[in-house]
Amino acid sequence: MPQPIEFKLFAPYNKGVALIGSFSDWQDLPMEKGEDGYFRTTVELEDGDYQYKFRVQSNSWFFEPEQWVEVTDPYATDIDESSGKDNAIVRIKDGAKILDTYVWQHDDKPLPADHELVIYELHVGDFSGGEDDPYARGKYKHVIEKLDYLSDLGINAIELMPIKEYPGDYSWGYNPRHFFATESSYGSTDGLKRLIDECHNRGIRVIMDGIYNHSEASAPLTQIDHDYWYHHSPRDPDNNWGPEFNYELYDEKLDTFPARKFIGETVRFWIEEYHIDGIRYDAARQIANYDFMHWIVQETKKTAGNKPFYNVAEHIPETPSITNLDGPMDGCWHDSFLHTVLAHICGETFDLENLKDVIDAKRQGFLGATNVVNYLTNHDHEHIMVELANRNIFNEEAFRRAKLGGAILMTAVGVPLIWMGEEFGEYKPKQPESSKIDWTLLGNELNSSLFEYYKGLVNLRKNSHALYTENIDFIHENLESKVLAYSRWNEEGSRVVVVANFSENFLAGYHVPNFPCGGTWHEWTSNYDVEAGEDGIITDIGPYEAKVFVWQ
Repeated sequence: MPQPIEFKLFAPYNKGVALIGSFSDWQDLPMEKGEDGYFRTTVELEDGDYQYKFRVQSNSWFFEPEQWVEVTDPYATDIDESSGKDNAIVRIKDGAKILDTYVWQHDDKPLPADHELVIYELHVGDFSGGEDDPYARGKYKHVIEKLDYLSDLGINAIELMPIKEYPGDYSWGYNPRHFFATESSYGSTDGLKRLIDECHNRGIRVIMDGIYNHSEASAPLTQIDHDYWYHHSPRDPDNNWGPEFNYELYDEKLDTFPARKFIGETVRFWIEEYHIDGIRYDAARQIANYDFMHWIVQETKKTAGNKPFYNVAEHIPETPSITNLDGPMDGCWHDSFLHTVLAHICGETFDLENLKDVIDAKRQGFLGATNVVNYLTNHDHEHIMVELANRNIFNEEAFRRAKLGGAILMTAVGVPLIWMGEEFGEYKPKQPESSKIDWTLLGNELNSSLFEYYKGLVNLRKNSHALYTENIDFIHENLESKVLAYSRWNEEGSRVVVVANFSENFLAGYHVPNFPCGGTWHEWTSNYDVEAGEDGIITDIGPYEAKVFVWQ
């Protein structure tokens, strides 16, 4: 039996809006405008799936005045891209709109706190398939097939590159067109929920890459009334990726900030509907509005309730102001960590002060361990193996230096992030086209050795809670030998000392003074014990190698 289903569109300063759809043979159904700025109409519909759009008299400056244009519902949760028309899909069940019928299974599972996170960044389309796979894969369900691998590695959070609907079948996702719809080439809404649910079952949090600086050029709001939601033109033409949301614009008549209203609704939707556990805010420097960021972060915390929720800014270059006492965010991508550590493992420099600054971000003005997300690479940068190869460093030498970088990453103050494939030496150069992970590399001795090294480091981090804190002391530095040693500790007695050799020399019988306490220390990388006395320890350190000592 048909039930009345409401359709509405917020277009407060547009003259006219009509609804068209498969239920009306695509003929106009008039909509009435209320004082709240919404156009509304009701259609009697049986249960089922229907396609629809709005016809709007546009206020956007690139159309003729009040020109009628077809517009996809900005709040559409499913899109038919196959027809090339981007029709919205509405699903009716038991007389009401639904997204899908998925039933969550693992909401009761405990999830790690922010300071415990080891994040793994991945692109859904490129994380599966590859050289040894006859199938294209690249869907949510294929990421699920790899969750046992990620659990074995030990990570406890994945950061999904953007998964909102974008034009076409392949993109990095930083051109979102439909903010409530999931990327259809990756699978269904049900498939994404199952992926997140399976992550939670394994104690893995899911962080979403959120694009709130801009949208794709033909996103629905641009077609309705461009300058109501967006800046008229780019504020920074050299860093422009699409129409930029205007978070400063206030509608006094309706007492609302239109862009904030829209993005706030998208964020609440993704937390409530998909149970995500955090957001990375792309291009936070370009957003350049701490007032908006404070507000949106408060909205995420309020919506998430008692569950942990991590808000991280991509602000390049990083700034402590975005995370400190008056700052809006929980964390900030730590880009100087990448550049400094990379330069040191490549042998280009040995600058103790710069190195200490990125290993202990408090020296840069950050307050705590969760305020920075450290990485050796990410989707915006080349893999370490590519960087080393560009400097004619190959084979065993490259893997040795990659391990040194991994040791610094996992023991520095901050939350570590691994870019997919980095843990076993992925070598493919960065490119905007599809670049599947080469899983066959794990069959090679050097690659599998690097994987085991990373796996051990992640496990070490989880078991040595000194690494969760912001506590660090630099206990030894040797400019001539290019050695730096530091101690991590907590109040409960967890102690870790890292001794890093950034030279090509083998240091036999090297004396490391100022060990934080005497007794037995276990060297994790080579699995042996040493006794520390008042004068510290004596140890051999290979070229471009880190020794990691754990107090027993």
